[in-house]
Amino acid sequence: MKIVYPICCGADIHKNVIVATIVSTDKAGISTYQKKSFKTINSDIQKFHDWLIQNECRHVCMESTGKYWIPVFNYLEQDIDVCITHPKYVKAIKGKKTDAKDSKWIADLYKFDMVRSSFIPPPVFRQLREISRYRYKLVCMKTGEKNRLQNCMTVSNIGIASILSDPFGKTATEIISYLLSHTAESVDDDACRKLIRKGAKAKSNEILEAIHGYHIESDQALKFNLAGDHLDYLNQMITKTEVEIYVRIKPYWNYVQFLSGLPGITNLSASLILSEIGVDMGVFDDAEHLCSWCGLSPANNESAGKKKSVRIARSGQYLKPLMVQCALCACASKKNPYFAIKYRRLKKRRGHKKAVIAIARMMMVCIYHMILDQKPFYPSDYEELMDPHFHPQKVVLNDENVFAYLKAEGFDISLLSKCNDNDVVPVTS
Repeated sequence: MKIVYPICCGADIHKNVIVATIVSTDKAGISTYQKKSFKTINSDIQKFHDWLIQNECRHVCMESTGKYWIPVFNYLEQDIDVCITHPKYVKAIKGKKTDAKDSKWIADLYKFDMVRSSFIPPPVFRQLREISRYRYKLVCMKTGEKNRLQNCMTVSNIGIASILSDPFGKTATEIISYLLSHTAESVDDDACRKLIRKGAKAKSNEILEAIHGYHIESDQALKFNLAGDHLDYLNQMITKTEVEIYVRIKPYWNYVQFLSGLPGITNLSASLILSEIGVDMGVFDDAEHLCSWCGLSPANNESAGKKKSVRIARSGQYLKPLMVQCALCACASKKNPYFAIKYRRLKKRRGHKKAVIAIARMMMVCIYHMILDQKPFYPSDYEELMDPHFHPQKVVLNDENVFAYLKAEGFDISLLSKCNDNDVVPVTS
């Protein structure tokens, strides 16, 4: 194996300690090792940085263990090429495991360039990603509070959730507020009817039947009020994070407009997608690599001619749910049913869940090429799929149009010439 990095460092990062090993390989192929431990306080991280510079080590490899690698990465990013890798790629052989041996093993793998680096976006997108992921956590907390409110309704014999399509809409919210301020005996049906909005699909009599006989205990009333206040607070925080996302994504708004032209993707979802993958598609080998990184590609698991489970990976815990939601919206789109047509065809053969994942993967492939080429959404089979009566014209090549066709396809025809039937054309292998 060829040594790619003659001088490099392997670092085993923990919460309170950094164990590093510098490996130096001379022209004869003989390697020497220097091992040293540092604490994770800022002054010791700076000493670790200076120790690397003194030994002319400009390449460092370390595991992405939790958040512990980030403080070290912040100090080394400017002057040193840092490779952050998944622990599964540098897992040592079992037996006699120590921090020093782990760091030496990482250094030995990295000097041969046998470690796959994780995607670390630029600082601008790292900051944008932190905000978008915090918004995701807030949305999850909001969903939890909604579930608690629905539990309160069930315990209090309020069946609005079974009648109204949105138990947290304007009609349901005003009715719950009215019930909390009255007892079951003092509820006025006419007053409740006035609270029902015109957009409510359920009939007023059905809504009144759902609240008759309700009984809100003091503990449930307290949960109603606290959960409702917390829900309002979470909505305000989510709005603030979205405003901040729009402010930070403004320099890349042209990419947002490209992606929002895709069916099922809005400006917000496009901003969230860019916060995860960035705008530099050169970090991915191709569109298939990006889909695999997002956890949208089936795995290859075959041994002795037997195919085992090919489930999608667990990666992309933030991006994959977002792409699935966008795919569901695209499958239900009537304005641009491109993906809806593909979804219906796949669903017949593979079922709903696999069809949705397949659509999400198609959308990610489109996103890759749209960002890479900076072109709007217009796939090659768009006209054929949207218009069943469309039949593309077949080009019949002959002596008159072959050169024009090759030139239109981007080939250099300056060295080409027409030969007679009797001419001998050499064939090279």
